[in-house]
Amino acid sequence: MATNAPKRPNLDSVTTINEDGSRYFLQPADVRGKWTLWRRIFGFFLIAVYVLLPWIPINGAPAVFFDVENRQFHVFGLTLVPQDLWVMFFGISGLGFTLFFVTALLGRLWCGWACPYTVFLDHIFRRIERIVEGDAPARKKLAAAPWTTQKIIKRVIKHSLYALCATLIAHVFISYFVSLERLYQYMGQSPLAHATSFGIVIFLTAVLWFCFGYFREQFCVIMCPYGRLQSAMTDDDTINIGYDETRGEPRGAKGKAEGDCIDCKRCVTVCPTGIDIRNGLQMECIGCAACIDACDEIMVKVDRPKGLIRYDSLNGLNGKKHRFLRPRVFAYTALGLLGLCAFAFTASRNARPYTAQVSKVAMAGQPFQADAAGVRNFYQLRFLNKRNVDATYTVQLIDPPAGMILSGGDQKIPIGPRGEVTRQFVAISPIDSYQGRSTLTFRIIGEPGDVVIEQRAAFLGPNPETLDSP
Repeated sequence: MATNAPKRPNLDSVTTINEDGSRYFLQPADVRGKWTLWRRIFGFFLIAVYVLLPWIPINGAPAVFFDVENRQFHVFGLTLVPQDLWVMFFGISGLGFTLFFVTALLGRLWCGWACPYTVFLDHIFRRIERIVEGDAPARKKLAAAPWTTQKIIKRVIKHSLYALCATLIAHVFISYFVSLERLYQYMGQSPLAHATSFGIVIFLTAVLWFCFGYFREQFCVIMCPYGRLQSAMTDDDTINIGYDETRGEPRGAKGKAEGDCIDCKRCVTVCPTGIDIRNGLQMECIGCAACIDACDEIMVKVDRPKGLIRYDSLNGLNGKKHRFLRPRVFAYTALGLLGLCAFAFTASRNARPYTAQVSKVAMAGQPFQADAAGVRNFYQLRFLNKRNVDATYTVQLIDPPAGMILSGGDQKIPIGPRGEVTRQFVAISPIDSYQGRSTLTFRIIGEPGDVVIEQRAAFLGPNPETLDSP
C-alpha cells in the first residue's frame, strides 16, 4: 500500500518510489529568492514565445509553421519543402552540440530553466495546485484526509483547470501544423469533419493532463535520458548546484553544530524531485536552484553567510581552481559551430524561393512516341513558389541536340503567392536530325529574382537506324 510518510532521501534508491514499489508522492514546498524569481520570469517568457510564434508573420507565413498538407515548412522566414529537409540535419546537429556545450559549462541548466516539461509543470500546473490546495503542509494534510465534500471540490477544481490548460497547450501545438485561420474554422465545426486534428488534440490533452497531473517528476527521473547522459558531458569543472561540505559539516541544530548547516532540511522540502543535495550531485537533480534560495533564506535567519548551497563546480566546492576553458568545451564549441555554419551555408544555397522538379511522363504506357514526323518525349514540371508574392517562370533547354524543340517553352507562366503549378512540355526531335537517346538539361528561370534552377531528364527513343527519313 502506498504511503506518504516523510522519507529521508539517500543514494541507494529513488525517493519517489517506496520500498514496496508504490509511488511516493512529493509535495515540494514553495520558495522565494532571486533564482526563483529569474527562473519564473524566464519561464513565462518561454511560454509567451511558444504561444506567440504562430501569430508572428514573417514573409507572409507564421514564424514557425509546419504546413504538412501543402508540404511547406516555414522557419523564421526560411521556407523549406520536402526536398530541402536534409538541410535541417545540419541545424539540428548544431543545436544538439550547442546543448552539449551548455551542459559541459553549466550542467543541467536546460532541465531546470528551459525544458518545456519543467516550464509548464513548475510555472503553470504547480502554481494552480498551490492556489487551489494551499502550501505543502496543507496539500499533505489534504492528501491524507478522507474524501470529504471539501476535498472532492478542491480536486475537481484543480483537475478541471489542469484539463483546461492541457487543452490550450494542445491547441497551440496543433497551430504549428494547421494555420490559425483554419484552426478557428475547425473549432466551429463538427469534430468528425476534421477527425485527425481533433484526435491529435484529444490525445495530447490526455497525455499532458496525465503527465502534469499525476506522472510529474517521474518523467524526469525515469523516462528522460538527458539526466543519464549528463555524466558523460560534465566533469569536475562543470558548474552545477552543490553543497559546500567543508563549510557546512558537521551539521546540527543551531548553536550546537560546528558547521553552518543546521540540518533544517529546508533544501529537501523544496526539491521538486525529492533529493537531498547535501548527498552530492545526483541524476535526479534538474538544476532548478530552489534549494539555493531555500538555504540562503535560512542562512539569513541564522545570521550566517549565503552560499552554503550554490552554483559552483566540484573543484570550486573543494577549494580548487576552476577551469572555464578545457578540451571538451572546445570540442563541443567546434562541433556546434560546424553544424550551424553548415546549416547556414546549405540553407542559403538550397532553400531557394522557388523549387522545380522535372519528371518524365509515359503517354499511353509508352516512354516515347515515334512516327514519320519525329520522336517525342513528354515531361511534367512541378513549380512551387515559396514567396508570398506573384511570380512567373519560363522553361528552356540548354544545348539541346540539333533540331530539337521544346513545345510550350519560352512562355512566361504565372503563379500566385505560395502557389504550385504543374505543366507538361513536349521535347520533339525531327526525324531527319534524330541522333538517338540523350540527356536533356532543363533551365527553369523564376522571376522576380531571376532564380535559375537546372534539372536533368532522359530523352528516350528508338535506335536511329530503325527509323526511315521522309
